[in-house]
Amino acid sequence: MLLPHGVTGVNLAPHWRGRERFVILDSAWDNGERYRAILAAWRADEQRPRRLHYIAIADPALPGFRRIPQPDDLVTLDLLHAAPEQALAQLDARPDAIVLHRHGAAMVRPLAKLATPGTLLFADGLSEEQGEALAKAGFVPRAGGPSIFASRKPFAPRSSPGERRAIVVGAGLAGSAACERLCARGWQVTLVERHAQPAMEASGNLAGIFMPLLSKDDNIPTRLTRAAFLFALDYWEKLGGIGRAIDGDQCGVMQLARDAGHAQVQRGIAQLWGYPAEFARWLEAGEASSMLGSPAPDGAWLFRNGGWARPGSVCAAMLAACGDSLTALFGAGGIRIERCDGQWRVIDAAGAVLAQAPVLVLANGIGATAVSEASALPLASVRGQVSHLDESTAPALPFVLCREAYLTPASHGIHSAGATYDLNDSDPQVRQSSHDENLAKVRSLLGDENIEAPLRGRTGFRCVGPDRLPLVGALADATPTGRAERLRDLPRHPGLYGLLGYASRGLIWAPLAAELLAAQLEGEPIPLERSLAEALDPARFMLGRARKHDIVASSPSRDAANE
Repeated sequence: MLLPHGVTGVNLAPHWRGRERFVILDSAWDNGERYRAILAAWRADEQRPRRLHYIAIADPALPGFRRIPQPDDLVTLDLLHAAPEQALAQLDARPDAIVLHRHGAAMVRPLAKLATPGTLLFADGLSEEQGEALAKAGFVPRAGGPSIFASRKPFAPRSSPGERRAIVVGAGLAGSAACERLCARGWQVTLVERHAQPAMEASGNLAGIFMPLLSKDDNIPTRLTRAAFLFALDYWEKLGGIGRAIDGDQCGVMQLARDAGHAQVQRGIAQLWGYPAEFARWLEAGEASSMLGSPAPDGAWLFRNGGWARPGSVCAAMLAACGDSLTALFGAGGIRIERCDGQWRVIDAAGAVLAQAPVLVLANGIGATAVSEASALPLASVRGQVSHLDESTAPALPFVLCREAYLTPASHGIHSAGATYDLNDSDPQVRQSSHDENLAKVRSLLGDENIEAPLRGRTGFRCVGPDRLPLVGALADATPTGRAERLRDLPRHPGLYGLLGYASRGLIWAPLAAELLAAQLEGEPIPLERSLAEALDPARFMLGRARKHDIVASSPSRDAANE
């Protein structure tokens, strides 16, 4: 097999045969022609590895790592939208082969950090000085073939699951996504849900909105939400698409500026980052008002690829995609968890063992803290009431409208508006005071003080962490002592993982979080920058000095307000 665009004589077949997975790192994506050639060769080889993972450094116009779901679940494509040195420094992967193009000597050291003994290096157009630097770093040249990395430095073996069997507790967005991502990798999964059907709690609203988050400093929540938003769009399309297999509409989202000062900040963000218009476009007041059909005096962001979806339909599509690899146990009621002989067991109220497996994923929100091993997690339950407005109550909207709250276009005769953000409030009833709060925000959004509606809606409870980021990964086997300074120094409960704390962004966080966890379980390259994955580690609250973790008493709509 020859690779186009200058890297010639590259025959990967002798190197990838007999392997479970083969990981390729390409230092330049260009137009993807090399990827397509390698993919075709992989498909044509009857002795190919079961899984092919291709990573390429690409144009950093929209920064961050992007995992793009492929038609074949056995193929993974990651594009690293960053400067080469930055991309390699943040990459958590062990490539089996590296395709290196004309880059400076600055890439040598990060490549050597990623390589393991036996990693192949196919180089193109390097200077003699660069070749010498690579050889000094451990890439031993061979006549007529690729260089091979040789090092005496010890390397930890790549982890892989002993058994691909897992239990997932919770059938909301988090748990349903976990089931689908594990089943796609050949796992046998048992789903345990206390209710009679999926999406009965926080994932049971009629509509959830999906949109990116922007910030001037491109902070961790912004970067995570951008990666998750882009992944979710591709992932939902693979499941059958919004408006088809999934109830919803990719109609766009308009986010109004709060006031003139806030609008000025948004103009600065637009100028600084220069987002592609299909991702995020700043509209001045005249254009925003014209598109909305009502006043938008301070301008707005338009997210063309945003929209709304019914979370329950997303859960249904994900669970349906699992096929025969999933065993679903609904109506389990109250359960308890125990570990025995290397297996996690889920036991019902009568003492019967419902399921057992070496891996247990807690994806049941605040309910996870009832498990002793997860009881120290600093999670809180936040009440949210959504109001349901008759279609005749509000004007027809061409897209979702949001600011301090959101209002969806009508579907099945109903607009969804909300949601409240009520700390320390366990009232499950739909109440007039919360309805009035939602209506006040709708009137402000539309500039219409005459909107009224009867009391109708739904109450749910979000699971929220202190930093408003999700908890994704292995649960730590300790209490905060202030002694550990590195995540890798913290002991973990064997086989126990969490997908928790999705707050108000479960719709778009769930697919990528599940993909991250599945990659960790498989020992695969992860789909996020290393620093982002560490920011989501459930053990992060145990690092450094003992801290008091308080939930921030602010509306989730402020998270989306691009502070």
